[in-house]
Amino acid sequence: MRLGTCRYQQQNYVFIEQAEYLLLPALEPRFAQAGWQDLQTLLEQGTDFQAVLNQTSSRMQVPASAVEWLAPLPRPRKNIMCLGLNYFEHIEEALNLTGKTAKKPAYPIVFTKAVTSVIGHETAVPYDPDTCSQLDWECELGVIIGKAGRKISPDHALEHIFGYTVINDLSARDLQLNHKQYFLGKSIDGGCPIGPVIVTQDEIADPQNLNLACRVNGVTKQASNTGYMLFNIAEIIATLSRGMRLEPGDIIATGTPSGVGFARNPPEYLHPGDCVECEVEKIGVLRNRISRA
Repeated sequence: MRLGTCRYQQQNYVFIEQAEYLLLPALEPRFAQAGWQDLQTLLEQGTDFQAVLNQTSSRMQVPASAVEWLAPLPRPRKNIMCLGLNYFEHIEEALNLTGKTAKKPAYPIVFTKAVTSVIGHETAVPYDPDTCSQLDWECELGVIIGKAGRKISPDHALEHIFGYTVINDLSARDLQLNHKQYFLGKSIDGGCPIGPVIVTQDEIADPQNLNLACRVNGVTKQASNTGYMLFNIAEIIATLSRGMRLEPGDIIATGTPSGVGFARNPPEYLHPGDCVECEVEKIGVLRNRISRA
């Protein structure tokens, strides 16, 4: 199933995507009362989405072109948890600039992005040159937690996943360099596009075999496969949950492959007017334009 959140006639709705139409169950009062205007609520309630789909009707259909796309979880309860340097070729391209030898980290590198950075598909990314002049792209597979847990074993980690999405971990490299930590450079307003949908885990048999790509103005910048992750999704969930309870609605960005702008010769960065497309196989294309703030 493909789920998300949109804005239609001045209200937010959780939708079920079906081809060029979106089903908005909350257009019927019984589903509106059940929380179908907030996906976070539905996840916490353990909603049976298939049962709801079986009760939908054509009265709930609206054309996808008639809505404003929002992030599937427009305002997450927690910061987005992110993996740094989780593809070996990305480590190589980053260290080539310093002359150091690339090697796999002993442990996953984890940082977060502020919830205020989250935007949706087709939403403009505000570009403020007074804040950042080195805005970079990072296409990533996103994981949405559906079942709470702590000290989750790798063998059972995938059982805690609700679904998968696409994340563009936009990065202000100048802020990142100046402050020596990731948080400010990763948390600029509009710096975390997510979407267009969440695909439920039952529709993706092997999340470690998905092609992913990033295009800027139609030119491919990144092309890889999730099978090249250094720490796989099960290991990531086990690591994060070792001392911290994971809860429904938690979002994990699993890292980006090589091809980012700062590692190119000469470096390439995003500017107003640029169109960035991040695509993950079986999920779709997340598209955003850069716009002068």
